[in-house]
Amino acid sequence: MNGPALFEETQRLLSNPWALLGAIGAVVGSGSVLLAMGSLGGPIPPGGILGLVVGVGVAGLLGVGRLRTEVRPDGLYVRFVPFTRQHRFSWDEIVSAEARRYRPLLEYGGWGVRWSRSGKAYNVSGNRGVQLELAGGKKLLIGSQRPQALAMAIASARGG
Repeated sequence: MNGPALFEETQRLLSNPWALLGAIGAVVGSGSVLLAMGSLGGPIPPGGILGLVVGVGVAGLLGVGRLRTEVRPDGLYVRFVPFTRQHRFSWDEIVSAEARRYRPLLEYGGWGVRWSRSGKAYNVSGNRGVQLELAGGKKLLIGSQRPQALAMAIASARGG
């Protein structure tokens, strides 16, 4: 990454109420099953322990999940921690960038790293972001709580 960031934003996955509900449900659900199995008086089967480990693991991933967006002089950087590696989009790749409202469920099937007819999306919560048109006609939506500032930083860094 070259030069200081012109724009930085980190959005936590658990800021999305559905992700928070999912994390709570994973822990409570798997814990309840484990308690019920234990109350039957016998030893807890390995499957019950595995269920609890999976539930806590899912909650942990949701807890550390975040979308990191940076605009730097040499490009736009996006990473959905811990699910993807960092992606750099050079200014030559970006044809246009426009702040807009979108419908996460209808256009992309929800939140996260999503692929649909509308293109690819990196989004964590809410319904605002920056729509990029990339060279070759591909589209990429980056969810943001500050879409106007992100679009302006991209325009400034691109020199226009």
